[in-house]
Amino acid sequence: MQSPNPPQPFEPAYLSLIDNDQLRARAEQAYRHMADCDLCARYCHVDRFETVKGAVCRTGVNAVLHSFGPHHGEEDPLRGTRGSGTIFFSWCNLRCVFCQNWDISQKGVGHEITPPALAEMMLQLQAQGCHNINFVTPSHVVAQIIAAVEIAARQGLRLPLVYNTGGYDSPEALALLDGIVDIYMPDMKYGDSATAHQYSHVRDYTEINFAAVREMHRQVGDLRLDKDGIAQRGLLVRHLVLPDDLAGTEAVMAFLARDVSRHTYLNLMDQYRPCYRAEDNPPLDRPLSRQEYQQALDLAAKYGLDRLDSRHHRWSLF
Repeated sequence: MQSPNPPQPFEPAYLSLIDNDQLRARAEQAYRHMADCDLCARYCHVDRFETVKGAVCRTGVNAVLHSFGPHHGEEDPLRGTRGSGTIFFSWCNLRCVFCQNWDISQKGVGHEITPPALAEMMLQLQAQGCHNINFVTPSHVVAQIIAAVEIAARQGLRLPLVYNTGGYDSPEALALLDGIVDIYMPDMKYGDSATAHQYSHVRDYTEINFAAVREMHRQVGDLRLDKDGIAQRGLLVRHLVLPDDLAGTEAVMAFLARDVSRHTYLNLMDQYRPCYRAEDNPPLDRPLSRQEYQQALDLAAKYGLDRLDSRHHRWSLF
């Protein structure tokens, strides 16, 4: 006997904004923000139509692209069997001394790309069978992303969108993304803003990050998976455990359990290794120990966060 309420096929959030040109209007609104830019929590207020001088992201009207393609190393619900369709943007609004992609984030290795070309890449990734479109380091190119999504959606894009961010996102940007992003994947890098200022050179990171994660969850809720375990909509949080507990793991776990949801899908990452300027910033000059990671796992359990990404941990490296 057929169910009276069969499951409805997935439809990405942004399709509902195509009617009456709402998505196009959202893109135009986002570009207006770039004239006095508040599209990340740096609040540089640079006119990015005129200059990138003074803008930490060093990005003007066009986004700078490093690479794109299917990625099989993302979280289980994103990579699935056919990979996550990553679009990796150059530059960043953070200045982490331990960045593993410092040549991209700090040197801006890549090339400028227009929204129509970006839209074509999304459609190519969909044609290759990717499960989603995964915007990596997107906080400084919100306007360009929305413009590209509008073009791609009109040409047949039907994949969920992943906003894969360092977590230093402004409420202005998140308001523009409301109803467009299906899956938010923020880093929660620190539980203490003084530590964030020392090692990522941003102010009020924790206050801004916690507020952003609350808003992301308000928009999309807990992570929901299809019958094959592939993410469709919701929040997925990354927390990189750092040596000597510089990441403030307990404060992050407590916040998620208290102010977001105990059902938060969490990638508690153990792969820290010294990169970029970490050698000059002890204790970041050494890898994470097995004991330090176990302490982080114990804290997640203490706060009832048991929806953890189940990837293999490479302790043989130590």
